[in-house]
Amino acid sequence: MAVQISPSILSADFARLADEAAAVPNADWLHVDVMDNHFVPNLTLGLPVVEALLKATSTPLDCHLMIEDPDRWAPQYAEAGAGNVTIHAEAAKAPVRTLRQIRAAGARAGLALNPATPVEPYEDLIGEVDMLLLMTVEPGFGGQKFLDVVLPKIRRTRAIIERHGGEVWLQVDGGVAEDTIARCAEAGADVFVAGSAVYGAADRVAAVEALRAAATL
Repeated sequence: MAVQISPSILSADFARLADEAAAVPNADWLHVDVMDNHFVPNLTLGLPVVEALLKATSTPLDCHLMIEDPDRWAPQYAEAGAGNVTIHAEAAKAPVRTLRQIRAAGARAGLALNPATPVEPYEDLIGEVDMLLLMTVEPGFGGQKFLDVVLPKIRRTRAIIERHGGEVWLQVDGGVAEDTIARCAEAGADVFVAGSAVYGAADRVAAVEALRAAATL
C-alpha cells in the first residue's frame, strides 16, 4: 500500500488559504473539511472557497463533506474539479446514486463512517467507492485526541477491502500525528488526514515527511 498524506486545512490559517496550500507541496492531497453546522456542530467553508482553492493550488483537493444533504451538494464539488469527494453514510439518503454521480463528474468517490458506525452494513457498496474514510474522532472539530477504539474497525475494513480485491483506499481522519499514524498504518490504513500535526508545525514540509516515514511499514 502506498502511503498518502492529506493535510487538513481545517487547522490552517483561513485568511491565507492559498499560502497555506502552497506550504505543503509534498502532500498527496489537500483535505478540505466542509461543515454545515447541522450534521456537525461547526461551520467552516463551502463550494465557493473550494472553487477558489482549485485555482490557487495544483495539489488535488480531497473534499470531506460533513453536511446534512450530501446527495444535493456532493456532485457539485466533483463538477468543480475536486479530486475526491467523500460523503457520510449517516447523512446520505441515496448513497449509491450520489457516489455514482461523483464518479460520473470525474472525481473519486469516498464514503465516510463515524466512529460508532459499523462498516459491515456497507460492505455491499464497496464496488461503488474509491475510498472508505473512517473517522478516528467524532467529526466537527480539529485538534481532538485519537480514538484507539477505532483501530479494530480499521482492521476489519482492511479485511473487507482485501476480500473484494483491494482496490479501495482506506483513509483515517482525526488525531493523526507521529505518535498515532503507525498504529493506523499497521491496522491497514493507507491515506492519512492530518491537521494540527502539519499546520501546527513550524516546518510543514518536514511534518508531512515525518508522517509519511512513520506510516511506512
